[in-house]
Amino acid sequence: MSEITALDPVVNVDIDKKRPLVEESQTGEEAKRARVEIERVKKRKVAMLLCYSGQGYLGMQRNPGMQTIEEELINSMLKADLISEEAFTTPQQMQFQRAARTDKGVSAARQVVSLKLPEKAKVEEINEHLPEQIRALGIKRTTKGFNSKSSCDARTYSYMLPTFSFTPPEQEISEAFRVTPEILEEVRTTLKIFEGTHNFHNFTSRKKPLDPSANRYIMSFCCEEPFLCGDIEFVVLKVKGQSFMLHQIRKMVGVVIAVVRGLTTKETIIRAWNTDRLDIPVAPGLGLVLEEVHYDRYNQKFGKDGIHEVLSWQEFDKDVKDFKE
Repeated sequence: MSEITALDPVVNVDIDKKRPLVEESQTGEEAKRARVEIERVKKRKVAMLLCYSGQGYLGMQRNPGMQTIEEELINSMLKADLISEEAFTTPQQMQFQRAARTDKGVSAARQVVSLKLPEKAKVEEINEHLPEQIRALGIKRTTKGFNSKSSCDARTYSYMLPTFSFTPPEQEISEAFRVTPEILEEVRTTLKIFEGTHNFHNFTSRKKPLDPSANRYIMSFCCEEPFLCGDIEFVVLKVKGQSFMLHQIRKMVGVVIAVVRGLTTKETIIRAWNTDRLDIPVAPGLGLVLEEVHYDRYNQKFGKDGIHEVLSWQEFDKDVKDFKE
């Protein structure tokens, strides 16, 4: 897991540079025929597996004029003549949807998007026009009604952080710090408190205490064994939930650090689920990675029908590992 932060450096990109749909020398009639030809190609609904370093990007979701992962992806498909100018401008025309919306600086090992693409579309065509820190790994045929967001059962995220983040207040923070078994047990006990369904209005922005959408189900939250990367010791926290809100995981990590360091108590977490407003610290976005999106129900219903492929993606594990390195 130590490779997660060693992602590729930021690549300077220009989101305004996209290849014209037709050559400038073409007449108006020729240009019209070219557009019709692209629209006439038989398309099918697919799921596409992506991995990317979020460093230098303002998140996954497209935002006009901003440098985002989706802007790069959609632009690359236009350059590869896989989508029309109209689909580039209005992605809803190709039924584009993301499984999870990663925030500024957050990376993904296995992000999934759903959209309609030509039957013979290949990831190589897309990668040719993408910066190195974004890769399309695989394309699989899905049902016509598949939606990568609404069909998703759960999302798993990892958060890697140096163990000196848990340094007791009376000790000087040092890269030579090594976590003790007692501190590790305290981390794991604190993480367990989050499991189940709770009101996370204090763990996001602009949510009212009684807003039903603030209720979220956490399936598991665990801490893996510490490891060394160079001279610094790290741990990876892994959380699996149905869905997460803006900043939720980073605030969960932030309050866990505060509890383990003795700056607050576990009761603070429980109080945060009540209607009172609490100021919860936010951990940096750099250590957060979308590890996997789960499609268990979809796979049970359609994965063995002989027409559609199982959306599990294990065959790309080596590609993901290589990208992280």
